[in-house]
Amino acid sequence: MQALDELATILRPAGGGLFLVSTGRAEQLALQRRLYGAATDDEVGERFRAALARIADARAVILAVPSDVGAGFRRGANLGPQALRSAWMAADPEWPERAAALGVVDIGDVFVVPQLLDDAMLSPEQRAASQRALYPELAPEVAATLPVSPLSIAARALELVFSLNPEVRPLILGGDHSVAWPVAATLARVRRDRWGIVQPDAHTDLLAERLGVRYCFATWSYHANELLGRDGRMVQVGIRASRHDRGHWEGSLGVRQFWADECVADPEGAIERIVAHLRSCGVESVYLSNDIDGTDARFVDATGTPEPGGLEPEFMVALIRRLGREFGLCAGDLVELAPPLGESEASRRASVELGLRYVRETLAAMLGEAVA
Repeated sequence: MQALDELATILRPAGGGLFLVSTGRAEQLALQRRLYGAATDDEVGERFRAALARIADARAVILAVPSDVGAGFRRGANLGPQALRSAWMAADPEWPERAAALGVVDIGDVFVVPQLLDDAMLSPEQRAASQRALYPELAPEVAATLPVSPLSIAARALELVFSLNPEVRPLILGGDHSVAWPVAATLARVRRDRWGIVQPDAHTDLLAERLGVRYCFATWSYHANELLGRDGRMVQVGIRASRHDRGHWEGSLGVRQFWADECVADPEGAIERIVAHLRSCGVESVYLSNDIDGTDARFVDATGTPEPGGLEPEFMVALIRRLGREFGLCAGDLVELAPPLGESEASRRASVELGLRYVRETLAAMLGEAVA
């Protein structure tokens, strides 16, 4: 199977990654038609394929992974990508046309079976059953080669994207923070420069496993840091909810942490220290993995684990812009936005709007030019 054909098989048109039968289905279809400027569902499919054909010439691609299977006890991040895209279209109805002019291609959604997370954690029987369900039109021997879990589909999709365009920069719309794992794993395979990770987050996500689960929201940073060699290129910003102190994590795993109180007390100085540290590690480009709960809960409560005492939005915007100027972003994401979990309609709307602001700033930092 050719790369574009495989992408069209394992992905869905933008907005179509959630499996909906009745509730929410009409809204999903309406969003897809707005995103593609299409009058029919057939036109949506045609324009989705046409978008995939532009990957080879793209500067950046947008991929949604609407999965909260790897989250904690409060779910809802699966609705983050749909809320972000809806807000984007409401704020800028001409965005699809401007995206095309900027060289930005929305390649759609990972299709999420909401009981699956990563193929490595499936039995052969379950994987085969899911392959039959997801790819019924394919010969069994072909379906048997394809991934079925959201993290595995995302990893394969990114691998195919980079095979078509090694210089492209992916922007991921999550989903819980486990969706950062396939991004980091793919970058480790394809990047030839010395890249690092900057992770705004209230939590460390540095467990080797959680309740026996290797890949989830609480473990992805540990495994990404292993790929980097525990050499300081994993930089966490805004940490404030941890069973251990800073010395434990930095001393045992070689990460570099800038805790929230440090950043709040001296925002400009903290950014200077972050940049200086990245330079001292020889970092040439940055993957910005932005957990929205790194931002203080006063500004965003629509997330699974809102935490007080966090980063200010203006600090986050300044950090994103500075990273773009100093290093360039080789990849980015916005994760853990869970619109249903806000305490009020106003706070839910404010959370989505702030998430969209971060997404736009991240894309601008990738491209080196404004997108708003």
